[in-house]
Amino acid sequence: MRIGNTPEPSEETQRYSPAERGPEWATSERSSSKPPKKPKKKQPFWRELLVIAVVAVVLTTVIQTFIARVFVIPSASMETTLHGCSECVNDKVLVDKITYLFGDPKPGDVVVFRGPPNWTGGQEPPNFFVGTVQDLGSMVNLSEPSGTDFIKRVIAVGGQTVECCDEQGRVLVDGKPLDEPYLNLPGEQKQEPFDKVTVPEGRIWVMGDNRNNSADSRRHGDPTPADGAVPISNVVGKARVIVMPVSRWQTISDHNPQGGN
Repeated sequence: MRIGNTPEPSEETQRYSPAERGPEWATSERSSSKPPKKPKKKQPFWRELLVIAVVAVVLTTVIQTFIARVFVIPSASMETTLHGCSECVNDKVLVDKITYLFGDPKPGDVVVFRGPPNWTGGQEPPNFFVGTVQDLGSMVNLSEPSGTDFIKRVIAVGGQTVECCDEQGRVLVDGKPLDEPYLNLPGEQKQEPFDKVTVPEGRIWVMGDNRNNSADSRRHGDPTPADGAVPISNVVGKARVIVMPVSRWQTISDHNPQGGN
């Protein structure tokens, strides 16, 4: 019997109570009443590209801040180990920022450090955002490096004395001559002499491989010669590998000039 427009229950529906029909029946009835799902709208290509770009910048920033950083060699002071001359493509080196969390720089290490005020003429380093953009731009030759970071080789550490030179023109540390196969002294040049200096504890004495063309610890001893030494706390990391240009891919020597001294 039908009342109004109400459909007559089917024979199968009349035969079984709701409890006897089972969960499959109920699920089927519920699902049949739901409207079909609309297909997801595909994101525009430009939006996907923007997301990829933002993620890439964030990852690069995190890696350069906490793990490793690409540093552009800004001058010829480390020639010929690292190219930074005006007539060539400047080297870009990968700087390991993890190593010195577990120990201090050692003689022979090539390190990147933030210049103390007497190195930078009082110039303050850029803030985090500006510095990051500047460093990323310098990697692709779109801008200059920040100008407050330097790269040199560790010659002596806290408590050691350093001076130049002995009769053969070699730098002395604690009175013993250094073995410096990386030294760049063209022709018959001799190293420029400087008086004996005791490196303060917690600092390192750094010099360029292009010894007579490097504004290093010898040039920044103000007000005393020992003030040319760099605080270990200013060290950013250890230069490991030349990554660009491709023709110069190679590891960077950390030969210990003090040897068995």
